[in-house]
Amino acid sequence: MIRREDITRHYAYDPAQVDRVVPEVVEHVAVVVYDAGWPLASARVARQIDGALGAAALAVEHVGSTSVPGLAAKPVIDVDVTVEDPTDEAAYVPALEAAGFVLQLREPRWHEHRAFRGADPRSNVHVWGPDCPEVARHRILRDWLREHPEDVERYAAAKVGAAEATNAVGGVVMDYNGRKEPVVRAILERAFCARGL
Repeated sequence: MIRREDITRHYAYDPAQVDRVVPEVVEHVAVVVYDAGWPLASARVARQIDGALGAAALAVEHVGSTSVPGLAAKPVIDVDVTVEDPTDEAAYVPALEAAGFVLQLREPRWHEHRAFRGADPRSNVHVWGPDCPEVARHRILRDWLREHPEDVERYAAAKVGAAEATNAVGGVVMDYNGRKEPVVRAILERAFCARGL
């Protein structure tokens, strides 16, 4: 059971608590107009994950900006995968890697998060355990944005501004995420209030 206070708590990213398997690199952050092909791309990623993990994948869900029709986004599909125990990497890492997903990082202090990158289509696969509050937050944000076009516009503007600022200084994707975070948190707060959280 996920506690209300865990869902509504905002977490601060701390690079010192990240175990990077692949070093973070500076790359141009591109925010593009919504692509109607993203749902098909996410379904392809889900099939790849399901084929690799079978019953070990308790849930596979398209989240992030590409899951919101009409929202400008980085052309990278974000998928949340729930497994029984993210610390039991032998149960899923070799299978995901055999399917072409490359382990990027571990965040043991942030719900035992593991992140993988896929190349075809380009994707970020986030692995979590059951009843993870971050998975609930992703769903709440996605579902809210699907129903509130005014916040889609607000978030899109924040994303474009964050990308421009990050690219101007040669930053990394986590810098981009930090720049748009205040808008994400404000939207989440409205969503939480609407849900009685």
